[in-house]
Formats: sequence, C-alpha cells, structure tokens
Amino acid sequence: MNLKHLYTGMLITAALATSCGTQQETTDFEYNDERFADLQMLRYKVEGFEDLSLRQKTLVYYLSQAALSGRDILWDQNGRYNLRIRQLLESVYTDYQGDRESEDFKNFVIYLKRVWFSNGIHHHYGCEKFQPAFSEAFLRTAIKDVAPEKLPFDIEELFPVIFDPTVMPKRTNQADGEDLVLTSAANYYGPGVTQAEAEDFYLKMKEADPDPEHPIMFGMNSRLVKENGVLTEKVWRSGGLYGAAIDRIIFWLEKAKTVAENDKQVAVIDKLIEYYRTGDLKTFDAYSILWVEDTDGDVDFTNGFTESYGDPLGMKASWEGYANFKDKAATERTEKLSASAQWFEDHSPVDARFKKQNCKGITAKVIVAAILGGDLYPSTAIGINLPNSNWVRAEHGSKSVTIGNLTDAYNKAARGNGFQEEFVIDQATRDLIREYGDVCDDLHTDLHECLGHGSGKLLPGVDADSLKAYGSAIEEARADLFGLYYIADPKLVELGLTPNDEAYKSQYYTYMMNGLMTQLVRIEPGNTIEEAHMRNRALIAHWVLDHAEGAVELIKRDGKTYVQINDYAALRTLFGELLAEIQRVKSEGDFEGARRLIEAYGVKVDPELHKEVLARYKALDLAPYKGFINPEYVVTEDKDGHITDVQIRYGEAYDHQMLRYSQEYKTLPLIND
Repeated sequence: MNLKHLYTGMLITAALATSCGTQQETTDFEYNDERFADLQMLRYKVEGFEDLSLRQKTLVYYLSQAALSGRDILWDQNGRYNLRIRQLLESVYTDYQGDRESEDFKNFVIYLKRVWFSNGIHHHYGCEKFQPAFSEAFLRTAIKDVAPEKLPFDIEELFPVIFDPTVMPKRTNQADGEDLVLTSAANYYGPGVTQAEAEDFYLKMKEADPDPEHPIMFGMNSRLVKENGVLTEKVWRSGGLYGAAIDRIIFWLEKAKTVAENDKQVAVIDKLIEYYRTGDLKTFDAYSILWVEDTDGDVDFTNGFTESYGDPLGMKASWEGYANFKDKAATERTEKLSASAQWFEDHSPVDARFKKQNCKGITAKVIVAAILGGDLYPSTAIGINLPNSNWVRAEHGSKSVTIGNLTDAYNKAARGNGFQEEFVIDQATRDLIREYGDVCDDLHTDLHECLGHGSGKLLPGVDADSLKAYGSAIEEARADLFGLYYIADPKLVELGLTPNDEAYKSQYYTYMMNGLMTQLVRIEPGNTIEEAHMRNRALIAHWVLDHAEGAVELIKRDGKTYVQINDYAALRTLFGELLAEIQRVKSEGDFEGARRLIEAYGVKVDPELHKEVLARYKALDLAPYKGFINPEYVVTEDKDGHITDVQIRYGEAYDHQMLRYSQEYKTLPLIND
C-alpha cells in the first residue's frame, strides 16, 4: 500500500473536487472555520509536532490512520440506516445538476453537514432526529442525477427514516418509564429486543461469571440480537461484525508497533491487536492493564470500544480513537495532582467506607491531540480518564488526560463574543472570570479526570452496572463534584495550581450559571434534559440551589434572570455534602437513590426560563455547539517506501474532509446485519 497517497487526499475524484470545498492552504493559522445550523467548526493546532523525532512522527501518523479507520463503525452504531443515508446524501451533494443556489439545495447542504457532524441522522448531543428543511420531492428529483450503481440498496426504505418524525425519533432515549431499548434508534440491539430481555440476558451472564472479583464488562463489544427467537451476541471483532473495519485498524496498529517508543508500548499494541482479533473481554482487561502501566513514552493513543453514553442501558461502547503526545510543560500541574492523589482521597468529605486506602497508579498529563476519530470527532471531549473497568482502576490505576490544544482552541474561539456581558451578573464577576476563568476551567478538568473519576470505590459485591441508565450521569456528577469541592481547597494554592484563595470563585460562578441557565441553549423548546453530562450539571446546580438557603439564588434585573452567589464558602460545603451522597449512591449501587436525584434535579426544564435564555442567546448570534476539523499528515517516502518525513497541513475545508474520509476510510458494507 502506498502510504504517501493514502492520507493526502489524492484519491479524491475530480467530481468531488469540483462540487465541494477544495483544499485551502493557509499561512496564518485560524482557529475559527465555517458555521452552520447550531454548529461552529474550529481547528486545533498540533503545537510541538515539529519537535518530535522522525520515529515519533511516524508513530503518530500510523496511530492517526488507525484512529480514522474505524469511522464507519460509529456511523453504524449510531443507527442501522446511517451508512446508506450518508451514501445517498453525499452522492446527491457531488452529482446534483440542478440549481445549487435554490433554498432546497442550501437546506439540503445544511442537513448533510449536520449529519456529518453527528455521525448520523440524530443530534450528537440532544439525540433527537434532525428534521430536513428541504422537501421530500426535492430529494426524489435530485436522486435522478445520481448513477444507480452508487445507490445499491432500497432507496424507498430510507424516506420515512429521513422525513417521518415518528420513525426513530431518538438515538438514545433516557425517558423514565419507557422501554429504553425499543425506543432508541442506536444500533446496539437488534429489532425486537426489549429492555427487560437485555437486562435479564446480561444479569445471567454476570451471575455465571467465574471470577466476580474481576468482572469483565459484559456486552461492551457486541450487538445483542434475536435469531430464531433466541438472544445472541454478534461480537465486534476481526472475522465478526465490523470485521472489515477492524482489520484495517489492525493493519495500522501493526505498522505502529514497528516504530513504538519502547517495549511496553509494543506489548500494549500487541495485546490490543489480540483483543481485536478475538473479541475476548478478558483480553481487553489485560490490554487495559498494560496500557495503564505504559507511562514511559511521549506518544500515546486510545483505540477501541470505549464509552457507553450512546447505549440507553450504559453497557455497550461506541468506537473511538485518537493519537496524542505529551505537553511536557503543562503536564507539571497534573503531575502535582496525581502525586497527591492519596491526600485528596483521605480528605474527601465522603464516608470512609467508600474511600480507597491505597490510590494506585493514578497518572495524569496534559496532551496535544494529533488526530480525532470515531466518537471523538468532530465533537470531542477535553478530558479523558480510562480505563472504565472499576476493578482495573482499583488494582492497577488509571490514566487521566487534559487535551490542552483543544481547550486552547475553545478559549480562543470564545473571546469577545459577548456571552459574559449578557449572562454574568456584574462587572466584578466578569473581571473575576476573565482573570481566572481559563486557569480554573483547566484545573477543574484536571481534578475531574485525574482525581474525580479515580476516587472512591464500590462496596464488595456491588455490580458496576447497578445504576443502569442513570450510571453515566451519576459518575459524571461524582467527578464534577470532586473537582468543585477541591478547587476551593487551600491545598491547591499550596501546590501552586491556583494563584490565590479567590480564583476558585470564577469556576463556582460559571458552573452554577451553566447548570441552572446557559446550558439550556442546547435544549429544544419543550424537551427535557437527557444527555448524561447535561443531567449531571443540572443535578448539581439545582440541588445546590434547592439547599442553598440564600447562598445562591436566581434574581431578576431589568427583566433578565441572573445567578447571584452570596456565599461562596457555603457553596463549597454544599458541593461536599452532595459529593458524599453521590458517592454513597455509586458505592452501594443504589438505583432508586440515583433515580430520585436525577429525575428530581437533572431532567426537568423551566419553560419560562428556557424561553428567556434562548432569546438572549439568539441575540448574540452564537453557535451553542462546536467541533473540530482535523489536520492532515503528509508523508514523504524514499524509493524503498520508507518514511523520511511527516509534515502537518491545516486548512482542509469541512466538506472536503468529510467526503475524503468517506472515500479513504470506507471499510464496511452499507448494511451490517
């Protein structure tokens, strides 16, 4: 395989290049790119890449290829029709011969860009299905310009999926009292599988586990289906479901192994390949342990079935991948936290029964993202803590990262946009946020990922999945509360992580404002909160408001609602009290306790406040969601095919990148049953 041509975009056809955005070379790096619907595209700079050795650059390149090669997996996981719909929409986009300035075509382009951004037809955050602003008649006419061989499937089957709002309305449904499996469009369960059947299936597997002290994460890497009325798993592995994409990933991992930084890294990659080939979850645990213990190199990665937010039952994992390298200067602050992990655990306000007596292997660093893939692209996290296995974390530790170049891009994009002037109560508070906001935002992320997720323990015999659909929101609340409680601690001033004992107030204000008000810009009128991170923030903010006794309140000025904090120290006490309760719920596996907290504080939306916030935000003309366009890596080879240089290039247009990815990383059949 010719490496030079695989990743530089030279496979893009003439039709593609003339019908969409072409390569945009830039000399001055620009963070902001195009905007559409409720989305703003950004770019991130891979600072320090030029300082890596050729071996490290080549490793980043190979790992980047592996991170992009699983793209089709996520699309299919997000919905069984997504790959066919993508093929249909992209073919119309490149081949349509009609009026490309018509309103129908312009609305079609916006719809396609939203589908690209969400890796499917449902909103990446709210999970509701997009409703096209173009007509069905337009699409039927436009399809006539597409060669039939480009659409080798039943097109009629797709029209109700695209246009009928009652068909697959939610990708991941979290509404209390409904069958979450039957009412979710996510493709983790086959047609006809019910929530009760799925829960009973995996409960029996857990009960039969021969090693309950080291439980594997049952169901993590499979689709549960009915065959002849019998439930069975289709495992995602080489030779199984998604095998073609996984084989491509393995190809690039084998390449990466040849330029690994050390023997530990070779062992990690070998074990990951073994897991991909077998689908064996015990092997995945072995890989996770090796990965946690590999801390010597500068280059790192994740690649695999990782986070379970997309599964309504919180078990099955979406595919994601990324490559990164250490930001050595910025990592000094996270190393201070990880070195003091036991101090933070010992001084936590939670019950002693739920504390770890020996915090093992907690490592933290700030990284430079080199590529984003799967469920981390285009929308991505800014901090990650892995592995997810509770027993692996307890016995072997975890890795936490803050993605520094992404937070930098977000911060630069937000400056001067008028948001603080509109929603922050007064100039003194705005000054506080401007002086300390970026520092405390990064620090809260560090505390959340490095110590929050790594803290606490389950009581013996408690099932890690006992909180079911509420598990993700409770876990995120636990980590956020840990960060909120400790960001105000004098220990952070002592460690040199906060400049003084006033800085934490910037984080308290912005967190309460977001949880009570401004995150509502991401909710459609009439909807409740369903996304786990949003439920977490709403739970914390509304619980504190309900128990604040005047320490924090919502007030009106000139017809506008603002958060007013009257006693910051009292807020810290409340964060500690809620942390203690959330940790109890987690440690004891108290499903009803989790349900009460989430449903009482994390789901409901005040319609009048919501209407007000939406109107104020709309006047600012801002996009509530942001995502990233990846850079390109261009390799140079000698006559024998050995890489002699890897360079990074920015400026590729969003549509160009998406269409190129659909060509270069098209690994799966359009129907994966």
